[in-house]
Amino acid sequence: MWGSRCCRLAIVLVAALAGVAREVAQQPSTQEAPPIRITVNRVNVGVVVTDSQGRFVEGLRREDFHVYDNGVEQPIASFLPIQEPAQVVLLIESGPAARFLGKTYLQSADNLLNSLAPDDRVAIAGYSRGPQLLWEFSPDKLATQDALRSLNFSNGFGELNLSSSLASTIDWLALFPGKKTIVLLSSGLDTSPEANWQSIQQKLNVSDIRILAVSLSGEIRKPAKVKKLSPEARTDRVFLKQGFAQADQSLRELSFATGGRVYFPKNDKEFARTYSEIAQLVRHEYSLAFAPPAFDGQIHSIKVKVKHFWYRVDHRQAYLAPATTPN
Repeated sequence: MWGSRCCRLAIVLVAALAGVAREVAQQPSTQEAPPIRITVNRVNVGVVVTDSQGRFVEGLRREDFHVYDNGVEQPIASFLPIQEPAQVVLLIESGPAARFLGKTYLQSADNLLNSLAPDDRVAIAGYSRGPQLLWEFSPDKLATQDALRSLNFSNGFGELNLSSSLASTIDWLALFPGKKTIVLLSSGLDTSPEANWQSIQQKLNVSDIRILAVSLSGEIRKPAKVKKLSPEARTDRVFLKQGFAQADQSLRELSFATGGRVYFPKNDKEFARTYSEIAQLVRHEYSLAFAPPAFDGQIHSIKVKVKHFWYRVDHRQAYLAPATTPN
């Protein structure tokens, strides 16, 4: 998707975005992703089920689900209901989008924290050149809210290595058992090398971590009107329009591969509604597992169905089978 041309475009966009932010404010009122080496002797699949009205379906049992590996149904080895606690990482872009918006929309993430289950654990990480853990996993939502409000997004304008930062976060979160979700708060712009994007695409295809992406660029797309723009400023606007379309598509692809969703809120009310829905997604995730039927070192497709065919079932799309039979 993002070739070398798009990477250069993203680099210009980061600079342009910072420039536009400064311009509006003045108006009156290369780190590479690690190689993929994932092997599993049990395949974990997080599943969210909604009905035709978009309502979350509760109370399903193991026998209500059918899991398919490359089209062949597999026995369900383990089943965890939606009450099982989850681990949630808020991965926040530490760049122009966050700073230009101030903390208004990030603080509205209180809706997310307040709506999670009491025993769900939340961590906070920021990324620019690379990821940085800012708050360790904790079930204490009030302390997590305080940590979120104290974040400083004054740095990181030069680079936004989204794909490499996300890859590192996935590797770290993979060490934790149970249900896992990354809530990605990002403009979608990525200055990582093209190889990093290809690597994260592969990693997402075999990860059991759900990505729920929230775009932070809603209001920045339409800077305040000025009487006269310089040629350089007009060029910046063109880059912004082109680049944000590509950034939106990257967020869609990152989410889809993991059975997640993407949101493009534009104001306080939409951000609040987005975070409330994300909390419900996290709280209504079932967890299934099955033993891989083959140890061929190949990527296998996953399909999950429920007895009631009209339900929408969101889940990861694939996994990487072990290359050798375990002892």
